[in-house]
Amino acid sequence: MRAVVFDLDGTLIDSLPDIASSVNVSLRRRGLDPLPAPDIERMIGDGAKVLLTKAFAARGAAMTETDLDDFVTHYTAHSADETAPYPGIVEALRDLRAAGHKLGICTNKPTVAAREVLALLGLEPYFDVIIGGDSTPYRKPDPRHLEATVTALGAGPAVMIGDHHNDIAAAAGLGIPAIFAAWGYGAAESPHVAHHASELPALIKHLP
Repeated sequence: MRAVVFDLDGTLIDSLPDIASSVNVSLRRRGLDPLPAPDIERMIGDGAKVLLTKAFAARGAAMTETDLDDFVTHYTAHSADETAPYPGIVEALRDLRAAGHKLGICTNKPTVAAREVLALLGLEPYFDVIIGGDSTPYRKPDPRHLEATVTALGAGPAVMIGDHHNDIAAAAGLGIPAIFAAWGYGAAESPHVAHHASELPALIKHLP
């Protein structure tokens, strides 16, 4: 059985509404105009610090550590206000677990925030390992971040599933296959593409 590693935002869950809300709370606290959600969507994928740095830069300002702390605090408290699993995700996770796969998460989101939203959405029990952006010294696309997740799972060959080029690059760096989640926020090239979560079990089953 493969170790199946998922990205979180844009792959398992549509978290854009709550991320955008928290980013704009941070901007307003500094007297800056909010950003449209589609602009924030393009900034997601490299962790909270990079996201907030880009958001403040878009308004001609520099982010401070206080801004980052405020964002993380607000987002952690509101991470499931409007966030939901993508269609078919819960069924896919059930099928993969039933087939005997071990499941893990490798995300650049801070670990506490990742666990909080997974627990609130009832998804945490599906996963054997959750590795956040502060769990190791590395972050995707560094393959060592993904390697830490695969090692912790300790189960056979692995596959990475994600919606961002960081996910595909981390998998390539580790020498494992990746499935691009086409429903998410990013864009990337991979020989294996899922257009709906329901396709994942069959795609994983037939990987070379």
